[in-house]
Amino acid sequence: MKASPRPCSIADALALVGEKYSLLVLREVSLGVRRFDRIARNTGAPRDILTARLKRLVEAGVLEKVPYSERPQRFEYRATPAGEELQPVLVTLMAWGDRHLNADHRPVVLEHRCGEVLSPRVVCAHCGGEADTESLRAHVRAPGWTTTGPKTPQEA
Repeated sequence: MKASPRPCSIADALALVGEKYSLLVLREVSLGVRRFDRIARNTGAPRDILTARLKRLVEAGVLEKVPYSERPQRFEYRATPAGEELQPVLVTLMAWGDRHLNADHRPVVLEHRCGEVLSPRVVCAHCGGEADTESLRAHVRAPGWTTTGPKTPQEA
């Protein structure tokens, strides 16, 4: 009998947006690129894969498909509020890539409205403290699971 994986919101989110071209589509839309041909060009995604990713993101409510031309009928893709909530994830992932993969050459720099180059942080909305491995503690709520894995018969 195969063990079930840990119930996890990270796994659920990755099932939707964790594939390379899904994240690159979200990057493009966040940069203001909304039309299929330009998204395809900027991501390098094969058209059939891009079509499938866009369809899935629309079905999940992350993007919306909005007509911009009647004849011929053409659409563009815009982030929904759920899609906009992924912006901090993209920015944080980009910052990680800048530090660990592109330290000598940052391909894109984001400037905050204050005029400074953005250096994202994840902070607690309650106290403002930085969310890092030292400040976080997991409380597992999934039945039958602990932080280290499935409960043993002695823990049940």
